[in-house]
Amino acid sequence: MADQTLYETKLEAEVVGVKGSCTAGHRKGDRIQLNCYDSGGLCGFFYHDIFPSISVMQFGGKYPWSPEDELVLECPDRHNAVTLRIRKK
Repeated sequence: MADQTLYETKLEAEVVGVKGSCTAGHRKGDRIQLNCYDSGGLCGFFYHDIFPSISVMQFGGKYPWSPEDELVLECPDRHNAVTLRIRKK
């Protein structure tokens, strides 16, 4: 396993919305600790989809369309979409 202490940025995701029924059991209000080395129990499809965004946040990158320490992302399942707000801790 990689030495995670090299990358101290901690990320926390909060489920802020669920349209339909999440097959992985995620519910509004759930909080997940995640990073590039740990999905935090997030559904594999969703984690795969947002991994590039997580790596940008974890390693100091920023997006011009989003607040510096936050991203809001939605899962790829359009019928049962889970929306996460990911923040640097």
